[in-house]
Amino acid sequence: MKNFNIKLTVTGLLTLCMVWMSCNKELLRINPSQPTETAYFTRQSAFQQAVLGIYAKLTDLYSYNNINWLQEALLLPGDDLTATQQNNFEDFVLAPENGKINGYYNACYQMIARANVVLYEIDSVKEGVFSTEQLKNYNHGEALFLRAFAFYNLWNMFGTSPLDTTRFLHQDELYPPGSEGTQLLDQAIRDLTAAAGLLPESWDNNNRGRVTRNSAYGMLGKCLVFRATVKKDNADYQAAIAAFDQLSGLSLVSDFEDNFNYRTENNEESLFEFQASSPTQVDNVYLNNDVDYAVGQASAYWGFFDNNYAQYGQPIFIATQKLLDSFTDGDPRLPLTLDPASRQIKKYVLNNELTGFGVGSTNNPRILRYADVLLLKAEAILQSGGSAAAAVALINQVRTRARNMVPGGTQPENLSGAETNRNRIMQWIMDERLRELAGEGQRWFDLRRWTLGGLIAPDNDFFSSATPALMKFDPDTHLYFPIPTDETERNPNVQQNPGY
Repeated sequence: MKNFNIKLTVTGLLTLCMVWMSCNKELLRINPSQPTETAYFTRQSAFQQAVLGIYAKLTDLYSYNNINWLQEALLLPGDDLTATQQNNFEDFVLAPENGKINGYYNACYQMIARANVVLYEIDSVKEGVFSTEQLKNYNHGEALFLRAFAFYNLWNMFGTSPLDTTRFLHQDELYPPGSEGTQLLDQAIRDLTAAAGLLPESWDNNNRGRVTRNSAYGMLGKCLVFRATVKKDNADYQAAIAAFDQLSGLSLVSDFEDNFNYRTENNEESLFEFQASSPTQVDNVYLNNDVDYAVGQASAYWGFFDNNYAQYGQPIFIATQKLLDSFTDGDPRLPLTLDPASRQIKKYVLNNELTGFGVGSTNNPRILRYADVLLLKAEAILQSGGSAAAAVALINQVRTRARNMVPGGTQPENLSGAETNRNRIMQWIMDERLRELAGEGQRWFDLRRWTLGGLIAPDNDFFSSATPALMKFDPDTHLYFPIPTDETERNPNVQQNPGY
């Protein structure tokens, strides 16, 4: 499924009423010009549209957005990419008024709000609206999953933004307080646990790309590892392993590049992707995807990796020297990840399909894939005191796939299963995640959780390529983005993060 656009409009009608002759009260009974929310959710098709409307908000996170693309908030704070020009996200010089911070924040809460409406209406839906209880459960699981994904992102970016789990019915519910600790992540874990029991193992081809049981268990395990890292909780690591053990039918694709090729989307390595597409008339990357059914952005954007004309003929995000140096000679992933001479990123642009005036792309961002899961599981096993050899074996699965892309290939070699130094093995995991997941929006979230959990120090060389020489990385400030000014001014119950 490649197009998740919906218009869900619930409005009233303001009109002038003229009463003639005697006062006829029937003339005052004016129906609204469009369905009310109560009237709208009386058909199964309405629930399908509303659920797809939650997916549609992913477009704001991954598309061109009329030049206001938000991906740098995911990509630049880490040590895998650097900018070819000054960039506030790379320099950690961020203000609460930053437009991209506001855009990311708002998109996540809009996704949550849409999910909350669907969840509220599903809980109160009348019998007979859904043709099967199974479809109702699927929609319930989708709304929970997507809400959890938004909470996961908010925790990794802002840490303390509000926990919003209700359909607003009263004015006093409009100002929820900020969250603390891992509350946002805690809710994501609750949502994903419930979603895993509701979602299907797969969808038919007409609905390919909608989240599944594997999507939920994969994201659940990931969130549990993140929380375990910060709280040093062995039970969370064990729960993450149990969640990963529930995955079925997944494997590493034989060709690493198939994870970034528009022709091989939603493959057996994929657990969750944004379904980039082109509307039926035109992919207008300068219009919001809620503007019209047939016109508006529905594509992804990779121009920051490419010498696209929209970036004045040069890529503005390139690989760090550290990323280049992390590959051994002969690692087949290297030329599929970056050009060693220019450090230009090749992921997603090597096999790309452009749309939207040559700016947008139909190449799906792969949000969660099996290689990520294997390395997270290795980390959970290691950090929970499990078998060091089992952890190394999972790392070697990822390295073996890379090596086998070349007949008779020898690089990257398997790491020693006899290694007993757990700190060294953890470094192997960190380094493999750098190489395997470079440029995929994973690295900053990893660095942040490892710093919060004390696995790396803020003055570690992890931050050397991301921190300007004249600025000291401050973990008390820079591990959190500022809460947007619009939120702190509107909501008196939300406090600004320290340092902003």
